[in-house]
Amino acid sequence: APPASRVFAELDLAPAPAPEGRVGPGALPGREVHVSGSAELSARPDRARVSVRLGSRKEAAVAARSSVSRRLQYIAHSARLRGVPEENMTVTEDFSRVENTYQMEAEVCIIFSDFGKMQNVCNLLIEKLGTSVTVNPPHFYHTPEAIDTLRRQVCVTAVRNTRRKAQEVCRLFGQALGKPLLIKEEETKEWGGHIDGHLLHSADSQTLQERIQNATAYASCRVFAVFEIKGKENRRNKLL
Repeated sequence: APPASRVFAELDLAPAPAPEGRVGPGALPGREVHVSGSAELSARPDRARVSVRLGSRKEAAVAARSSVSRRLQYIAHSARLRGVPEENMTVTEDFSRVENTYQMEAEVCIIFSDFGKMQNVCNLLIEKLGTSVTVNPPHFYHTPEAIDTLRRQVCVTAVRNTRRKAQEVCRLFGQALGKPLLIKEEETKEWGGHIDGHLLHSADSQTLQERIQNATAYASCRVFAVFEIKGKENRRNKLL
């Protein structure tokens, strides 16, 4: 069977019924155009978290702490020089006794909003500290504010597309579009993307751009709207 036709606009030109108890022709109809429209938008991640791990195992406790401390200071100093605020860096340390030695381990988590700065810092640490640190691949994600912005933008865009459809339909029939009488959100969908606190670990073989693409968030919105029809379209506007 052929697929059902999809109606995206409908002109309501039926005459209004006469008021109850009154004889005579009906009142002038309030003419309307019913339209459905949609939009789909995407947003790249706005944050990246990089984890840098390091450690030292020495016979003396002071030596183990000192070795790790010097590298921690260098990591923090390098990040600050490239504009990373102090509150975007978190350091955790673990000190333990292993047989007859002392082991000091630490992890620095740095949050970046500028991915160019992130690459510069990571490249510098690998170049200067070599195998004495492990720079893990970045985890890209969205802040809740970024997701809220995407939701608002896709809804506004869907309404704008719906109004544009209504204008096209009215022009087709030589009519002028009036004010909106009803705007209703029918369906919204979201998929893809990582939100802070729910990070997905990607394969180490992925490139930076592939990681960003996998963390991109998508949203769609479908809207139903009713606009009034004002009357004949101005001929000058029609020519424009």
